[in-house]
Amino acid sequence: MCGRLEGKVAIVTGGGSGFGRGIVDKFTSEGARVLAWDIDGSKLKDFASGPSGSPEALILDATLEQDWRLALAHVLRSFGKLDIVVNNAGVVHRNQPSETTPEDEVDRMWRVNVKPIYYSSKVIVPYFREVGHGQFINLSSISTPRPRPGLVWYAASKGAVTAATRGLAAEYAPYKIRVNCIQPVFGDTGMAENVMGGCITPEKHATLISGIPLGRGATPEDIGNAACYLASDEASFLTGVCLDVDGGRSLN
Repeated sequence: MCGRLEGKVAIVTGGGSGFGRGIVDKFTSEGARVLAWDIDGSKLKDFASGPSGSPEALILDATLEQDWRLALAHVLRSFGKLDIVVNNAGVVHRNQPSETTPEDEVDRMWRVNVKPIYYSSKVIVPYFREVGHGQFINLSSISTPRPRPGLVWYAASKGAVTAATRGLAAEYAPYKIRVNCIQPVFGDTGMAENVMGGCITPEKHATLISGIPLGRGATPEDIGNAACYLASDEASFLTGVCLDVDGGRSLN
């Protein structure tokens, strides 16, 4: 049987670990050809040694316009087309009082979490308009509708991702370009340490999980499944959607 993404080509930023890796694994298992990129090349090593049909990997920086142009050129050269862009790469500052968060960390939130939405639109939208279709899936956060003390500037940057998603969806719908986002709850990824204030303890972890009605954090598989649905033809009538993958966290 054909996979749900058979014949589609995708770019996934931050694809070497965490939620991004879950998206890459799900997309490839469903038949997509994928270019996974990450700023940390060590996270991409097993892609290069994988079997035929495994994701291709590049060390690129999602905060640089020139790297977006390199990525587009690479997929068109390797796969002949592009259908899906997943803006997954992101960072979180250390949980701390908002007035003590260093300015360079606030700037980093906007540079890494927001600017790639701008650059991907600038570079990829002209191609999508030319071919008459395409879609973006942006990773936001459940902290957008449910911000919490200590991570305010992270939540603010993810709020910008959600706002940009909905605005771009409205702007580009006439060109059959869909733009959606996923708003995950906390997961045990590389961001966990900063979310817990720089030190992971069982007590802090239990406190975070206690606020999630379904009793656990989001996994890479959860996010991969959600992204696969949005990327599939099953979601062809969805644009501007902000999908909460949060185990009910937004209900509290």
